[in-house]
Amino acid sequence: MSVRFKVVIPARYGSTRLPGKPLLAIAGKPMIAHVCERAREAAADAIVVATDDDRIYNAVRDLGIDAVMTRADHQSGTERIAEVAEKLGWAGDDIVVNLQGDEPLLDPKYLRAAAAVLAGQEQAGIATLAAAIHDSEEIFNPNAVKVVLNRHGCALYFSRAPIPWDRDGFAAGNWALSGNMPYYRHIGLYAYTVDFLRRYCNWDASALEKTESLEQLRILWQGEAIAVSIVDQIPPAGVDTLEDLQRVEQFLVSAG
Repeated sequence: MSVRFKVVIPARYGSTRLPGKPLLAIAGKPMIAHVCERAREAAADAIVVATDDDRIYNAVRDLGIDAVMTRADHQSGTERIAEVAEKLGWAGDDIVVNLQGDEPLLDPKYLRAAAAVLAGQEQAGIATLAAAIHDSEEIFNPNAVKVVLNRHGCALYFSRAPIPWDRDGFAAGNWALSGNMPYYRHIGLYAYTVDFLRRYCNWDASALEKTESLEQLRILWQGEAIAVSIVDQIPPAGVDTLEDLQRVEQFLVSAG
């Protein structure tokens, strides 16, 4: 049975490295149009772009895509999505997937996977994705966020540090993966229930979150469960720089 879910796409104009990023053209269309197409391919029930900028709002509406103007003072895309859910009157048990506005190459299967793992259990109000790490260098890369799971498939902890720590192997200078314990890299795509989003907006940032610079640690700090779906690989990187934009352009042109 297919899982019903909605997609909200937070889109800001004021990117430091690439201003106006959602509206930059890729293969003849603004990037935000490609992102919305990925949501359509995932068979989402509703697709809404959440923005605080008139230029993005008007461009999205001109493309025939639903958009909601949100406040400019949100500290995260999660807060912006919560405002959309309230404005549109979505039910507390509705599932909402957060698709970033700079992910034009994201395979729709990832959206479905996040929604499905959340729909398949009652313990968590939020779900995310992870993929196995096979390269030992990635374990020690602080830009690769690691996650450790419990036996129910929920997150125990997220860290930029190498977790779990192989005490004996690493102490012996063996930096290769031993195979005794799986290592997972977190993929920053989330599905939430609307009820969870309402709770989240009442929480302050935690010390853990500030120390590791990982927003998801706020959720674990509050004692909430985060369900994790293991997927087969890390999706392509999003667009943060002009070089990224050119990479995506080349891929879409060659694929189309």
